[in-house]
Amino acid sequence: MNALVTGANKGLGLETVRQLAQKGYHVILTARDNQKGQKALDLLQAEGLDVRFLKLDVSDDSSIHSLADQLKAEAITLDVLINNAGIHYDTFQQAQSPDFAIVDEAFAVNFTGAWKLTVALLPFLRKADLPRIVNVTSGAGGLIGMTGGTPAYSASKAALNVLTIKLSAELESEGFKVNSVCPGWVRTDMGGSAAPRSVAEGAQSIVWAADLDKDGPTGGFYRDGQRIDW
Repeated sequence: MNALVTGANKGLGLETVRQLAQKGYHVILTARDNQKGQKALDLLQAEGLDVRFLKLDVSDDSSIHSLADQLKAEAITLDVLINNAGIHYDTFQQAQSPDFAIVDEAFAVNFTGAWKLTVALLPFLRKADLPRIVNVTSGAGGLIGMTGGTPAYSASKAALNVLTIKLSAELESEGFKVNSVCPGWVRTDMGGSAAPRSVAEGAQSIVWAADLDKDGPTGGFYRDGQRIDW
């Protein structure tokens, strides 16, 4: 089985690649920086894992098209797509006085990029017996209990949750499983050292959704395999 993970040169993405490969997946690790992507690949291959690296910047249309062209040339079937790439946890901003350049960048990666990539890769997912799409979002994008702060990040992740609902409804008849996953507050560069969860614990939630069987759920928002509020 083949899986593709975006933003996978470090943190949750890297650990998700590791855990999927440990479960027997052939994993395509993607990152927008060649050097960082190759370094992550070397690390995982040294562990004996079946991983390859392909360059991808989800905010760049030409990069998405180049990736799709390469997969087409190799007649690849994708069983799993994990939209993990994310930026700008903007604790320094308020919605009343944002830097819209940051807002635009957050949406380009966290939402629009994931949407464009998903559409580009649907032909490869449709070849799979049980295609699964996992959108790595956040409780910060949940509307229930949302307060002020992190406007760019929260709004872009809320939009990604909407995409989950739309795609799951449209693709369910084709056997797709499409879910949003919140990995929790994790000790990554974004989460910081004070976060209570390890990277491995956070990645387990993502891998759970990526590895669903035909009886698994679709169109939901999950943490640790348990449904949470939108």
